[in-house]
This record gives sequence, C-alpha cells and structure tokens, in this order.
Amino acid sequence: MTLYETIFVRRQVRKYDPLLERQIPEEILKYVLETRQFAGQQAKFTLASAEDVSGGPAAPYYLLSYCDANSAAYANVGYVIQKANLYLQSIGLGGGWFNGPKPKSDSENFCIAFAFGGTDVPVRKGPEEFKRLPMGEISRSDNSVVRAVRLAPSALNSQPWYLTFEEGKVVIKYLGRGLMRMMLRNKLNKIDLGIAARHAVLALEQEGKKVTGIMPRETGKEFAIEICYSK
Repeated sequence: MTLYETIFVRRQVRKYDPLLERQIPEEILKYVLETRQFAGQQAKFTLASAEDVSGGPAAPYYLLSYCDANSAAYANVGYVIQKANLYLQSIGLGGGWFNGPKPKSDSENFCIAFAFGGTDVPVRKGPEEFKRLPMGEISRSDNSVVRAVRLAPSALNSQPWYLTFEEGKVVIKYLGRGLMRMMLRNKLNKIDLGIAARHAVLALEQEGKKVTGIMPRETGKEFAIEICYSK
C-alpha cells in the first residue's frame, strides 16, 4: 500500500511480535531521520528497545522524540513520526502512539514515544471501521483532505482540529473539545495537529498538488498549521 492508502486502513497496535529482522529497526530510524521537518524545527529522534524505557505496552522497539517545549515543536514531532507510522503499517508491521513510555535515561526535552514491531493484528477493512466525528464537525468542506484528516489518530480520540480552505491553502486549526481541551492542550493535542497535517499533505499530493510550505502559527491561545500548495 502507499502511505495515502494506509490512512484508510491503519490502526493503533498494542500487541506486538518481538521478532524482527535486526536491520529493520535501524531502517525505520533512518526513514525518520530522512523525513523533512517543519522549517526551523530540529527535533531529535532515537531508537530504543523495551529495556530502555519504562511504562507502556510490551513493544520490542520505540522511536523516542525530543524537542523544544512549544506548540510548533510538538506538532513537528507528530508530523514526522506519523509518516513512519503509515510506512510501518504499509509494509505489514505495527505501530502505536503512547504517552506512557518514558526513557530510563536521557530524558531532557523528551516529547513522546512511538512503539513499533511485528504484529499479527490486521489493518482495518476501510474507513467505516473508524470511530470518528461526522465530517461536518471538523470542516464545512467535504473533500479528500478532510476525509484523510478525519481518520488521523489523536490522544483519547479527541480529534482537536477544524479545517478551513483558501485558494492554495489548507488551515488546520486547534479546536479542543470539552474537558479534552484542558486535559490535553499543553502537548498532546499539538502533536495531534502535526499528525493531521501529515494526512492533509498526503491527500494533497495524491491529488497531484505540490506542497510549497507548512507553517505553524500561534497567536495567544490560538494555534493552527497552514499548508500552502500549488496545482
């Protein structure tokens, strides 16, 4: 499957097979390190084994992320790792976002852990198996970008985004909902917006658009990611 196709069948995996060919984890890390980050962002990503972390599922490997403590940096981490998440599942492996696992050492500027490994848990059959908000609650538009973002994973399935469209631009606005806004607003929801931005970019590229810029914007309590593109 392509990364775009994987959007519509992926799932959060919690059950892993510890057996992987030795070179695969290093290849996944290399894939992450070669992924382009937001302009001005320099998140750090490392590979860890189960013995290197505490808490979380019994996954054989983790991608650990480190970044500055601000909304744009958190969103950048989500944007980068979600590409690896889709890639892993496109080649038959499993992955999942988890806030619990923490590195036993080197915890300065730690952001979040992403678990991965082999799995026999099947992908979904299609979008109908996802539990998500109706389209109209995340955008006034109904198009391929909204449909892809609607299926993006988010902390506690909070889906903290609202999409608007301008000529040559997609804007993904942070929109916390109810208690989720207070519980997750400091970091996790900003990671979620970066994940949503990855889905939006893949949908635009699937349509043949050229993404020319991805710009996090923060004004007071407002946060959004603007994705510019050309036809």
